[in-house]
Amino acid sequence: MFNRRLSFWIRGAVVAAALTFIAAYALAQEPLPDAPSPQNNAPAPSPSLPSQGEPGPSASSGNPEQPADTRSTPQQAPGQTNPQPPPPGSQEIKTVPPGSVPQGGESGRDQLFSLVKNVSFVTVPVTVKDDEGKLVDGLLQKDFSVLEDGVPQKLALFTSDPFPLSAALIIDQGMSELTLKKVNQTFAALGGSFGPFDEVAVFTYGNTVNQRSDFGNTTRMSIALNRIKDDSGQNAGAPLVGGPFGSGPSTNSKPPVGTNPVLTPPKESHVLNDAILMAAQNLAHRPRENRKIIFVISDGQEFGSRASYAQVLKVLLTDEIAVYAIGVGGASMPLYNKIEKARIPGFGYSNILPRYANATGGDVLDEFSKESIESAYQRITMEARNQYTLGYNTAQKPSSTFRDIEVRVKRPGLQVFTKHGYYPLPPQRAEAIQPAEQQPGTSQEPPKPQ
Repeated sequence: MFNRRLSFWIRGAVVAAALTFIAAYALAQEPLPDAPSPQNNAPAPSPSLPSQGEPGPSASSGNPEQPADTRSTPQQAPGQTNPQPPPPGSQEIKTVPPGSVPQGGESGRDQLFSLVKNVSFVTVPVTVKDDEGKLVDGLLQKDFSVLEDGVPQKLALFTSDPFPLSAALIIDQGMSELTLKKVNQTFAALGGSFGPFDEVAVFTYGNTVNQRSDFGNTTRMSIALNRIKDDSGQNAGAPLVGGPFGSGPSTNSKPPVGTNPVLTPPKESHVLNDAILMAAQNLAHRPRENRKIIFVISDGQEFGSRASYAQVLKVLLTDEIAVYAIGVGGASMPLYNKIEKARIPGFGYSNILPRYANATGGDVLDEFSKESIESAYQRITMEARNQYTLGYNTAQKPSSTFRDIEVRVKRPGLQVFTKHGYYPLPPQRAEAIQPAEQQPGTSQEPPKPQ
């Protein structure tokens, strides 16, 4: 009897264990209500893209992993969902009204920065003025045409967006005492002519060139200008030739018998070429998306520089640097402009600033009074910042040969200011910095574009 009961309990325990195991297994196969398994019922994206003009897939038609590309794909490989971007120069021209930003949040300088990665891409800043000298805005891409060495070019970039400035400010300290004092009193107005996104470096020159500050904001510029505002210029009187070294050889304080002392005053140098060259070499390393300018405040005299005008101009055109200037002192005289191109052998150039500005697409404002100089600061920076920017891909191979650029505007009565051309390859370092093979006071003629 006892064995029968034991066998009954054993059989019951085995059955209970089997039922428990079956129930647990069944529960494990059912999904939990609070943790549903992920499902992906969306259709896979089709490798074939809609042709141009056909509407793309609706946003409510599913949840594809990536949106379909609606661009035209004439050469798309089978199974490729994202076509390759079009080659440089085939993008549609963007016409940008003044002060606006292109669609998609991309500014003109951002587009320029992406386009200049191609070494064959050429940018041409252009200033357009009316017959009264006022800036002309509102022009469209169709109003411009660009010729390189006489061959029309197809524009790949057109924008009128303002650009931040990388400016090298050069101040002539070899001017007369009265003129330099007048210029020093206008330094407070310089800070207001530059914007928060501009960067400025300060240089001075006379007999030598000195860099007073590196590129920075207007606060750094103001500190550098405060340090030089009390510097004096040249004395307007006769030069002093006396002293122990000014009377020639002597014996016991007496000149040799039969000789007459020759008193020759030292000639003051105005190394404007060297100053522009140093500024250009510093600007060459500034960001490419900035407009690079050299801002000169001077009477324009050039004498005694180691670098020639032709050497400096080649560096400017290679690095896309424009020269803007305010002519003061003798340069602001009414009759001075008539002889500004004159050069007397042994005396250098009377005013070389217009030559630099004309060749690089800049400008020169001749101002006499303190108030007119202060107002000219704002005009110069506004003109340099608000230019039309044209760009094209040249078909010519890179070389060191000068290439002529001509920009035409199809509207009558307008004046166009732009650089005369460019050099595709940078000049050799030795050519740029070695002194010219010439005597002081002489200057080589610049290259004349054909």
